[in-house]
Amino acid sequence: MPGRAARILLGGLFGLFLLFLYGPTITIGILSFQGPDGGLTFPMNGASLHWFAQLFQPQAVGDLGAAMRRTLTLAAMVTVSTVVISLMAGMAFRRRFRGSGAVFYLTIASLIVPSILVSLGIGLLFNQMEWEPAWYSSAFGAQLTWTLPFGLLIMFAVFNRFDRSWEEAARDMGATPWQSFRHVVLPIIAPSVVGIALFGFTLSFDEFARTLLTAGSGNTLPLEILGMTTTVTTPVLYALGTVSTAVSFLVIGGAILGARLLGRRRGA
Repeated sequence: MPGRAARILLGGLFGLFLLFLYGPTITIGILSFQGPDGGLTFPMNGASLHWFAQLFQPQAVGDLGAAMRRTLTLAAMVTVSTVVISLMAGMAFRRRFRGSGAVFYLTIASLIVPSILVSLGIGLLFNQMEWEPAWYSSAFGAQLTWTLPFGLLIMFAVFNRFDRSWEEAARDMGATPWQSFRHVVLPIIAPSVVGIALFGFTLSFDEFARTLLTAGSGNTLPLEILGMTTTVTTPVLYALGTVSTAVSFLVIGGAILGARLLGRRRGA
């Protein structure tokens, strides 16, 4: 009986935790379907897709459509760069080279520096050099300081457990270094590469602090949302939250599906 009571108590606490974690997202999702005359709170005044249609219409403040396009483009740029650089760095760090320790600690140090200071430093650098800050240049570099350390750490973990005998067997069969990497190494580490891509995309998609002072005149979606929260009082914000959450789930689902397909291919 005491064991059953403990399980019930722990189950209830876990349920409350899930409600606390996902309750706001569910609430936003429901309220995003308010009718045209609906507000930001319950009870709902009708049900419609009106606020989703308003998403990409001209707003009183900002341009959500352009901000979403910038954010997705920037996230794609960061994802590809993070995957390529992390993979190349992981391969390079498999062998010791002069200055490898300094390069590693400089890379990881960006995780310790407060994000707003990274944004401020890059913004000041661009101003001093008389370069125009923009989402595709300064903000791109600022976000890479956030995503690359994670990608590099994942690659270190992967290659620390990698069995080099597979490569040696490929070499013994006459494979070149490139063929060994392409046909042996890459298929084995492919699920981890997909994980790095997922990290890069999600970290970039909702990054705010490192983009705040580096995006220039073209706001990304998080910056646009900040501007809207101070002036806009319509459920269009909830519709935006629902769409961005759906995009995140689609990316995660695509990454999981890609990892499973790669795993089946390896098994075959």
